[in-house]
Amino acid sequence: MEGTIFSLIPAVLMLVLVLLTRNVLLSLGTGIIVGALLIHDFSILDSFKEIGMQFYTLFVSDGTINTGNVLLLTFLLLLGVMTAFLQASGGSRAFGDWMIKKVKTRSGAQAMSAVLGLIIFIDDYFNSLAVGQIARPLTDRHKISRAKLAYIIDSTSAPVTVISPISSWGAYIIGIMGGLFAANGITTLEPLEAFIKMIPYNLYAIAAVISVFLVAYLKADIGPMRKHEIRAIKTGELIDPKQDKVPGDLSDTFTPHQGGKIYHLLVPIGVLIVATVSSMVITGVIATEENVNILTIFANTNVNLSLFAGGIIAVLTSYLFHMGQRKPRNSSLKIVFEGAKTMMPAIYILLLAWMIGSIIGVLETGEYLAGIVNDLSLNPAFLPFLFFIIAGFMALATGTSWGTFGIMLPIAAEVTTITDMEMLIPSMAAVLAGAVFGDHCTPISDTTILSATGAGANHIDHVMTQLPYAFISAFAASIGYILVGFTNQVILPLAVSLSIVIAFTTIIHFMKNTRTEE
Repeated sequence: MEGTIFSLIPAVLMLVLVLLTRNVLLSLGTGIIVGALLIHDFSILDSFKEIGMQFYTLFVSDGTINTGNVLLLTFLLLLGVMTAFLQASGGSRAFGDWMIKKVKTRSGAQAMSAVLGLIIFIDDYFNSLAVGQIARPLTDRHKISRAKLAYIIDSTSAPVTVISPISSWGAYIIGIMGGLFAANGITTLEPLEAFIKMIPYNLYAIAAVISVFLVAYLKADIGPMRKHEIRAIKTGELIDPKQDKVPGDLSDTFTPHQGGKIYHLLVPIGVLIVATVSSMVITGVIATEENVNILTIFANTNVNLSLFAGGIIAVLTSYLFHMGQRKPRNSSLKIVFEGAKTMMPAIYILLLAWMIGSIIGVLETGEYLAGIVNDLSLNPAFLPFLFFIIAGFMALATGTSWGTFGIMLPIAAEVTTITDMEMLIPSMAAVLAGAVFGDHCTPISDTTILSATGAGANHIDHVMTQLPYAFISAFAASIGYILVGFTNQVILPLAVSLSIVIAFTTIIHFMKNTRTEE
């Protein structure tokens, strides 16, 4: 079954079940079981051994503790604890009271959240979780649904980090390109130079970011997002009341301390940002043996360790602020317990997402999709469009942008080197864009899960509300890549792509106003 069309079955089945049942744990679990059965030719005993082994390797790999996964899961617990302290101390309420005076409109609150996403571009995990902590008190006060906040976070995390050379993603991509250029005898381009040239060709990422601001200011709510926003405005319910309690939502758990101040929220979050970024620099410098510079630092940094270190320091800071408040105050043990408990749904989803990702890896789903590219004989002008579509499907099925980069970038370099070198930069940029598009559409993406967690939104609500906007940006990017192939230009395709996004959001805006008048 490995490396064949049958390898698509677990991913397709999982996606169909998510859409039909909206139960992500059931859908992921079914995909894992079916994938294991395919790996072992439907031997039940061997399949359950495979599932057990996949779970075991999440924590122990090659006889050693898988510290990366353990640290990330621990950071999620720490984030929950910090969120609980911010809520119980009254810091979140005080910040919301202050910001409501500064940002007067719902559109402004959404735009402010998007700007935060642009500023915190160092890493997608860090972006997804940190922006939610800062923006949530503001968006809650303006009755902006948590699904809308999750969309804003997700569409300004990966799309920004993938076009920033000074980020964990940028460093990783530049590192891959260095090896590819050497392997394919490409001497006319340096990896960093190529990455910079690829930025305007990353049509989906640019369209997705622009869409966030257009949706905010034009109030272009469509599909499931419109229902969430209408409910939030009319009833003040930011989360679907029919859904189970979502990760990070502690609104009904603690009574905020009456002496809460703005700094009770801003200082711990500032400490989290400074401590995490400092740890990323330190671990990057330590891991770089020679030629220490900003790119090698972020190429070699230990993101999960840095998040853990930042989380520990931030939690201690918020705890000290809490203990400095006068009594009566909430129990510290209750705060820690409730904060950690609220992150468990996100951890369950993340564990199952990692497992199905590993199962799909064993089935060589990515390699099968990549092979389709090599087997097709097309006009080189269609290569950017083709790579965008295939990379999108690969990321959608596997749940990993980085895995898609690792598989598809070498193929893009090899194919374009043989067929048409002028398509090298556009095709590699299309791979990056497609990977981010697929990442936005799949419920098993780390960034999707963490964006919902950071926003305090239901995971599946986030996936379903984001899909229409992702498809609009993807359609615009697809047209752009066809134009890139036939014109060998970037300005015209980029302008056309953005014009399509603007046209769609404007139409949605006017349709919404027409329905309101009726």
